[in-house]
Amino acid sequence: MAFLDDLFGLKGKTALVTGGATGIGRMGAEALVMAGARVLIASRKGDACEAVAAELNGLGGPGRAEGFAGDVGTEAGVVALADAVRARTDRLDILWNNAGKTWGEPLERFPFKAWDGVMSVNVAGLFTLTRELLPLLDKAASPDDPARVVNVGSVMGTQPVGAGAYSYAASKAAVHHLTKILAIELAHRQITVNAIAPGPFMSRMTAFALSSEAGKARAEQDSPLGRIGRPSDIMGCLLFLCGRGGAYTTGAILPVDGGIGVDSGHKLFGGE
Repeated sequence: MAFLDDLFGLKGKTALVTGGATGIGRMGAEALVMAGARVLIASRKGDACEAVAAELNGLGGPGRAEGFAGDVGTEAGVVALADAVRARTDRLDILWNNAGKTWGEPLERFPFKAWDGVMSVNVAGLFTLTRELLPLLDKAASPDDPARVVNVGSVMGTQPVGAGAYSYAASKAAVHHLTKILAIELAHRQITVNAIAPGPFMSRMTAFALSSEAGKARAEQDSPLGRIGRPSDIMGCLLFLCGRGGAYTTGAILPVDGGIGVDSGHKLFGGE
């Protein structure tokens, strides 16, 4: 266990998880707590974050969680969230930029207003919160153990798939590109910046497609590995990127999609 703790353990670390009350954010928050970190969980619904923190603290792991309200959809909300983080800690080892928003509608009816809100949360909010928290990340960073920023992208930002969620897909492509830009710009400050690009996972955001058995079966059929994602798939990737084992990795877009991102779908000669 000492070997695994050295590579993936997070005792003594402090992390912020945005949008951590549900879905992939909640999966990541659990991983961080079970690895020993102090985890700050923030989303627009502070009571939900407090409830999740209590659940995670009841798991008996070595870390602790605390939940509070925080909104990354506006500039004022981001500044208020950064202030709330600074009031709780003077250093931040891990920033898990998970908060996200989507909008789904057919192409012919896809509205102008579906862009502003999605891009504000998924791109502008992510960038601005990272910028606001740089002094705390700087304080935690060292050449031997960099501070970590992990962004949540999507396989829809990798593959040209709109599926009625045009602003969401474009925003996630922007997250991937921004991740690489920040990885270069922050490397000399000993801060790594990576992203995960998940495929289908059960969450509130994907409930419209995966909540029924028929929908889940379709998603499984479309995945080269034949299933949707599990919480452990997210947890393992996050612990790698945040632990000592991932200290030399930056600018990566880590696919967590069951092979969807490399499945072109074009069977040119009728092959399987």
